[in-house]
Amino acid sequence: MVMGATASKLEKALGDQFPEGERYFGLENFGNTCYCNSVLQALYFCIPFREQLLEYYSNNKNVAEVDENLLTCLADLFNQINSSKKKTGVIAPKRFVQRVKKQNELFRSYMHQDAHEFLNFLLNELVDILEKEGNDINDSPGTSSQAEQNANGPVHLRENGAKKEPLLTWVHKSFQGILTNETRCLRCETVTARDETFLDLSLDIEQNSSITSCLKNFSSTETLNAEDKFFCDKCCSLQEAQKRMKIKKPPNVLVIHLKRFKYIEQLGRYKKLSYRVVFPLELKLSNTVENADSEYSLFAVVVHVGSGPNHGHYISLVKSHNHWLFFDDENVEMMDESHVQTFFGSAQEYSSNTDHGYILFYENLSVGN
Repeated sequence: MVMGATASKLEKALGDQFPEGERYFGLENFGNTCYCNSVLQALYFCIPFREQLLEYYSNNKNVAEVDENLLTCLADLFNQINSSKKKTGVIAPKRFVQRVKKQNELFRSYMHQDAHEFLNFLLNELVDILEKEGNDINDSPGTSSQAEQNANGPVHLRENGAKKEPLLTWVHKSFQGILTNETRCLRCETVTARDETFLDLSLDIEQNSSITSCLKNFSSTETLNAEDKFFCDKCCSLQEAQKRMKIKKPPNVLVIHLKRFKYIEQLGRYKKLSYRVVFPLELKLSNTVENADSEYSLFAVVVHVGSGPNHGHYISLVKSHNHWLFFDDENVEMMDESHVQTFFGSAQEYSSNTDHGYILFYENLSVGN
């Protein structure tokens, strides 16, 4: 059987260097579910997220009345991989995929789906479930520590015994950062700042650019004038202003989505931008409000393979214990680190290479993960 051969091939390739306790499993594709498989592999190798999910599983496995939801299905799947007796192989994430389709009609058809839309849906759905669990606990009398810990990590009480405000789930603790939107009135110089949270950053891309230049553009100053004037509370009128976005609090795991699918008015449809965008293995995040520099290391890339937005395939590249691996549905192979750069994109518009980095996962090195 091919699967067994592939599995043993990977074990042979790693030999003595096979990481203690680690598991490398391919995921079966149910027709068009590569968008889901590629994101799941990236999330499985996001260690803080994996650890929290496995902890959630062990806290809930003996609770009889837990209703099945996306979180319990994902926790089951991660546990199935993590506790497997075999080091490599293939798992069919059937229950999880059925649950996704049940929850969201967007993913029910056999059409090509968008991996970024799926990641967004999944993280927001997990947050909703954890918040609901945490709030149900807060509303019920008596002690609440176990279920609240499931959602929130350890409970911290204030000195007067009052609980901390809004529930910051462990999904937030991994992925959430804060942006600040600064607007300066050009008449009275007053700066208005508004904070907003994000679980990932979607960046516009340009040909022959880099993540650093895309981030610079994201934070560049824009002038609001003519039709776009800003209502200044101090001047009590519409004024010309300058506006810019800055990262106020960098997340522990920075997820960057490259906007490779662009709507072209003249064509009346979306087009895939195959632009070459260099994403470094180590990324310095400057121009943030609080920390001067945050250093990040790349640990996963979801790659879109194909020339257009409505067809194609997704694979993922993952760094685990200093080895790079290539996950393509059921297949898992070793990959040389230097091979990562072949997924930057194409410097020419028409190129035979259609494998382009689409979602990048970076871990913050300044955090003691």
